[in-house]
Amino acid sequence: MSTARTSPPGDLADRRVLVVEDDPTVREVVETYLEADGFIVDVASDGFAALDAIEMQPPDLVVLDRMLPGIDGAEVCRRIRETRSVPVILLTALGAPEDRVAGLEAGADDYLTKPFSPRELVLRVQAVLRRSLGEFTPEAPFDLGPFHLDASARIVRKNGVELPLSTREFELLAFLLKHPRRAFTREELLRAVWGWEFGDLSTVTVTVRRLREKIEGDATQPRLLNTVWGVGYRFDPEGTP
Repeated sequence: MSTARTSPPGDLADRRVLVVEDDPTVREVVETYLEADGFIVDVASDGFAALDAIEMQPPDLVVLDRMLPGIDGAEVCRRIRETRSVPVILLTALGAPEDRVAGLEAGADDYLTKPFSPRELVLRVQAVLRRSLGEFTPEAPFDLGPFHLDASARIVRKNGVELPLSTREFELLAFLLKHPRRAFTREELLRAVWGWEFGDLSTVTVTVRRLREKIEGDATQPRLLNTVWGVGYRFDPEGTP
């Protein structure tokens, strides 16, 4: 089995990835490919062990199986999100859209459906880590309405209070702050924020819902991130309904 590097590791070398998978064969393959690409890999075979591992040695990213003994991956992800913004890539053998939605609603940043290509997983890990670590051209902070965006530091504040955002939530809000009052389709957001030409559009819907819960006074009556019926979404930093 070839495990040649997919790309030079650069600043991603020696980043720590926690792989949570109860199938020993899948776990070994994922661990082998990630280590071949320069990552430090920790492993856990169930949800409780994963949570313990995160407390003992916080990872830079978690690859998390959806179906685990003890507590499932969605619940593990929810518990991670209570205290940490570490990126999570969910692995699921269940192809139904509602299963993927459950994982995204729990706070996952990305997902892959089993069976998957280990090389594709490595590329997803690289892409999500680069976003979460802010390895982009430095940008000057700016203010818009009640929001302050420091893209280089990966921080968004509303009325001076830092928002606890996951990687994808940050990317979505940062993109919208840079393009206020413009309506975007879900397809456009999927390309611009996720970098996907094709994918499950519910990924965008769920992330919008999660973001509303963190930026709106009442997520059921949004005033900032509005639905434009028949189009998609529009961000109004002044909160016009």
